[in-house]
Amino acid sequence: MRDADLVVVHSFWSQMEADMAKSVLASAGISSMIQADSAGGMRPHIAWSGAGFKLLVREEDAATARNLLDRSAGTPA
Repeated sequence: MRDADLVVVHSFWSQMEADMAKSVLASAGISSMIQADSAGGMRPHIAWSGAGFKLLVREEDAATARNLLDRSAGTPA
């Protein structure tokens, strides 16, 4: 994925939540990545105090990804 093609579809306060959402998207065939400033995983509190863990997808997959994440969270469509 090229950086210019990526958009944030959701932010999470924990790595575990972001990983679960990433797997929901992967099961639907949507590639994604998690962006967080946690000093290489050694200081996760840095991400918690900032923007959290951002889930990014390709711009063309953003609407579908948001819909899937809303449905998996139990939010009515």
